[in-house]
Amino acid sequence: MTNYREILRLYGQGISQRSIAVSCECSRNTVASVLKRSQELNLVWPLNPDRTDGELHKLFYPESTLPSNRKRPDCEYIHKEMAKSGVTLSLLWDEYCESCRLSNEIPLMYSQFCYHYQQYAAKTRATMHIGRKPGEQMEVDWAGQTASIVDSETGENIEMYVFVAALSYSQYAYVEAFPNQNQESWLTAHINAYKYFGGVTRVLVPDNLKTGVERPSWYTPVINKSYHEMAEHYGTAVIPARVRKPKDKPSVEGTVGIISTWILAALRRQRFFSLPELNLAIREKLEVFNKKPFQRKPGSRLSIFREEEKSLLLPLPNAPYELAVWKVATVQFNYHIAIEKMFYSTPYSYIKHKVDVRITRNVIEVFYNNHRICSHPRLYGRPGQYSTMEEHMPEDHKKYTAWNGERFISWALNIGKHTTVVVKAILSSHRIEQQGYKSCMGLLKLADKYSVSRLEIACARALSYTPKPNYKSIQTILQTGQDKIIEEETAPPKDSSGFGITRGADYYRRNS
Repeated sequence: MTNYREILRLYGQGISQRSIAVSCECSRNTVASVLKRSQELNLVWPLNPDRTDGELHKLFYPESTLPSNRKRPDCEYIHKEMAKSGVTLSLLWDEYCESCRLSNEIPLMYSQFCYHYQQYAAKTRATMHIGRKPGEQMEVDWAGQTASIVDSETGENIEMYVFVAALSYSQYAYVEAFPNQNQESWLTAHINAYKYFGGVTRVLVPDNLKTGVERPSWYTPVINKSYHEMAEHYGTAVIPARVRKPKDKPSVEGTVGIISTWILAALRRQRFFSLPELNLAIREKLEVFNKKPFQRKPGSRLSIFREEEKSLLLPLPNAPYELAVWKVATVQFNYHIAIEKMFYSTPYSYIKHKVDVRITRNVIEVFYNNHRICSHPRLYGRPGQYSTMEEHMPEDHKKYTAWNGERFISWALNIGKHTTVVVKAILSSHRIEQQGYKSCMGLLKLADKYSVSRLEIACARALSYTPKPNYKSIQTILQTGQDKIIEEETAPPKDSSGFGITRGADYYRRNS
């Protein structure tokens, strides 16, 4: 806008029109037309101090303030369309002109069309500085640039990923390298960051990566279960940044860029042969970085952290968070779940149900609908090991696990001594005692079918044949009734003198 006030002021001081044009950065024709118009309006310097530049513009050029009869473009619609791939202002102007033609309206020229949109876009890109409170929030992210270590055997460069955490108020930073970006590395990085800061912020602001947020949402984001459990342990709240909105965590975004220069780029000529060696070098550079003075304000990240923020952090818990990973498993028909090629039992009533499994270094915990149903010491070593609890088994399975040699002998003693001898013979006839369990169980079940007394007699009959009878021979004796024959043979002889028709020895002696 032309500075009418300044032109009139300089002209009132006797300055030439050429000098006025140079001072006000406008053409001499503009200066001449303003002075001519001021004479027509009888405006002389000094002007009324309450009169604004806008009022002067209306006085000098009233026709320019009249509403244009050209159709104004819908800048909000243009802004949305520009976000789509392949859409340009030139294309949108052609469509705008076509719509004006169909509605019998006069369109703006392309330059004015672009001018109105640029004015709108400048307003929508307005940013606001949000003042952060000390100890309020920590922002975390993975750096885009990576570090590397050298494999001592092959000489190959192995890529390492760099975790960055920054306190929003003091900009105090923590940096550490990891071999991957999985759940374990993500949680370990947070634990180490809290330990480095010596306290916990009230809010934790991550990006929307899967190890932190399972399902991004504007209103109700779903936090990863392990990540949420860690936040509960430290008494902080996870508030993820909006998707594709890096301005929600400007501190860590800015720190990532600076870290890439002051730490990663500074170490580019050094070679490291182990991850601890790399992290030691990163820690040395990090200490220097945090002590580096600010350019536009007094102090450094370290000084502001110590003086204003450290005392306002929440205290660390008594013990650091024990790293835990959650998995979903299905209980199989053998009422076990498979975790890293090891098998752990659950109550058999959960067969074919999906359960949540919490895995720590020492314990495996199984949950169903957020209720813990069992836990096991974690197994290590040879794959395929089983951890089975007897209370998780069905009743008939419990009986099977109770089988042992002493128990079979105890059962046999209740039947008789011959049955006990047979059971001991069956158990000793196998190289491995467990191989005879089924035969012993079958033998003892014969008492249910044929009675205890008949089984004892059958065992005695079998022992008269061989010192090592088996289940099959006892079963055959009972099926054929040979135990009953033994009863007849061993019965006492009957006295025949009571029968008159019986011929004795004397009768046959007389006839000889």
